[in-house]
Amino acid sequence: MPTPFPFTAVVGQDDLRLALLLNAVSPAVGGVLVRGEKGTAKSTAVRALSALMPDVDVVAGCRFSCDPAGPDPQCPDGPHAETPGAQRGARMVELPVGASEDRLVGALDIERALSEGVKAFEPGLLADAHRGILYVDEVNLLHDHLVDLLLDAAAMGASYVEREGVSVRHAARFLLVGTMNPEEGELRPQLLDRFGLTVEVAASREPEQRVEVVKRRLAYDDHPEEFAGRWAEDEAEVRAKIVAARELLPQVRLGDRALTQIAATCAAFEVDGMRADIVMARTATALAAWAGRTDVLAEDVRQAALLALPHRRRRNPFDAPGLDEDKLDETLDEFAPEDEPEGNSEGDGDGDGDDDPDGGPDGGGPGGGVPPQDGPHDAPQETKDPQDTPNPQDDAPAGDDREDSPEEPAAAPASGGGAPEQKPVAAGEPFRTKMLSVPGLGEGALGRRSRARTEHGRTTGATRPRGALTKLHLAATVQAAAPHQRARGRSGRGLVVRRDDLRQATREGREGNLVLFVVDASGSMAARQRMTAVKGAVLSLLLDAYQRRDKVGLVTFRKSAAEVALPPTSSVDAAASRLESLPTGGRTPLAAGLLKAHEVLRVERLRDPARRPLMVVVTDGRATGGPEPVQLAGRAAGLHAAEGTASVVVDCETGMVRLGLATELAGRLGGTAVTLDELRADSIAGLVKDVTGTQNTIRRAA
Repeated sequence: MPTPFPFTAVVGQDDLRLALLLNAVSPAVGGVLVRGEKGTAKSTAVRALSALMPDVDVVAGCRFSCDPAGPDPQCPDGPHAETPGAQRGARMVELPVGASEDRLVGALDIERALSEGVKAFEPGLLADAHRGILYVDEVNLLHDHLVDLLLDAAAMGASYVEREGVSVRHAARFLLVGTMNPEEGELRPQLLDRFGLTVEVAASREPEQRVEVVKRRLAYDDHPEEFAGRWAEDEAEVRAKIVAARELLPQVRLGDRALTQIAATCAAFEVDGMRADIVMARTATALAAWAGRTDVLAEDVRQAALLALPHRRRRNPFDAPGLDEDKLDETLDEFAPEDEPEGNSEGDGDGDGDDDPDGGPDGGGPGGGVPPQDGPHDAPQETKDPQDTPNPQDDAPAGDDREDSPEEPAAAPASGGGAPEQKPVAAGEPFRTKMLSVPGLGEGALGRRSRARTEHGRTTGATRPRGALTKLHLAATVQAAAPHQRARGRSGRGLVVRRDDLRQATREGREGNLVLFVVDASGSMAARQRMTAVKGAVLSLLLDAYQRRDKVGLVTFRKSAAEVALPPTSSVDAAASRLESLPTGGRTPLAAGLLKAHEVLRVERLRDPARRPLMVVVTDGRATGGPEPVQLAGRAAGLHAAEGTASVVVDCETGMVRLGLATELAGRLGGTAVTLDELRADSIAGLVKDVTGTQNTIRRAA
């Protein structure tokens, strides 16, 4: 077994280490969600924690790790006789992103059921993780139904399996840790709420600290055992401190004053439900035990709020997690105990906390309930793409491209007398859209949009397996094998089954799609009221894509070219950010935008051929710049129509006189046009159905 990187050798990341240690002291806190950019030691710290967990006593031979001092009375391997038991290290079980439901919760042992005629349960990863750590890397990429099962088990402390004639319940209490990179997509808010604590991590910008990280990593890679040996004493100290804190935890007193501060803080930040109050109470108690105290102080409440509330404050999917610390301090001061010094509520490290003079778990940082005030509490600032910043010196187009004069020009016209480039405008108020769905029956990744054949969903029938059998249709298999039992010489209880008898269950669910937005950002779209409405419409569709677990991409075109503002990604937040900073101005290279979209979709088909696309073109239909721009745009649209890409054109043309250019474009794409007003109304519900009908008409005519 490879030697893990020592937990105490992790440089910095004080909040991350503290959150993990608090859960090690009190697993009832509810686990940790670690959010951060790639390469920030998220996985390293989690894997290193397993070496610090105290050993556990288990019933010998029990597949569900029952405690001999108090075995689970409902254990499937029970009842257990009184035995001394055996001791082993706490397990760290990793849940792969592509795991099946059977692998997670367990399932009927098909081999024994068919060959011996008995019901036998094969435990899953939840059983393996009982009384240990369950680690989910890239938890935001885990299928929704697996996350639901996982978090339900974590909340109830047990796993319930009701399937294929098997009814099993077994204990499943574990330290749940998930890591994720927000750039690759977010968890749903209701799932975020199920994690007890969250930590934002980012790489240090201090050269000295970065140098130390590299030194330690290189030393570990060269000689893992020797490097771990240098930190063995520190590791033993932290392990002993965890054991001591666990023993002290039942004696910690959570007074009424501290409870009042917790309740007032959750109310002040308008947190939904009561889970936040409970998690804060458990976290503050664990902080006091970790600091070696039996009383919860205001500084414990403050640190608990910083760890337990940021991810629960998201009011909509595009709000970044965070907490106003000034408001937090004001609330704590208002409800501070009368006999407690004011400094304790500030949590600045100058109050109580001398129980751990060395600070953090490796003696090098804050800990013991004293909150670090700098670092990853605040989400790192996103670096804006230089191309997203308007440059007033760029060449502007000729005046004939401006059928809408900008109401508030942001810059003087560039040399040549063209239209000025506009600063980005805010998006209009988003609104609820009805579901778009790609026609037909797909086979893409699980989602909530279009009908698809999936591994999970309602069973619609059975078929012979093509390749490896993944989902057995038990009834169909038995039905196929039953007529041949006499000929096969069956004599016992078991069923004689051959390969040809096996049947694969066919299931239908929903898939996620690739929604590619192609947005006209030219001078003809530069009227501020129009662009505000356009951004509001696109933002509304992005919200819908977020809820339906789609991938999204953003192509914009203006001046003389088109660019991929955001390659297809699961991070809808990133698309909303790029949309917000989108400038306007210049000519309308419609053909370039369609060709760029065609290239993006071509590449995505190679990467993920099962994910079906829907292209949403947001434009007034004008095409200017270069030779024969209208004809070139028509030919570019024909490429999409020839490949059967489902398309919707959002017509942004305004005014009393309408040229109907967007409608013509929709016809060339084989799709449907809808105005901004119709988009806000109920017409979106039937857009793709209309697209399908148009495409079918074109095919029949051909």
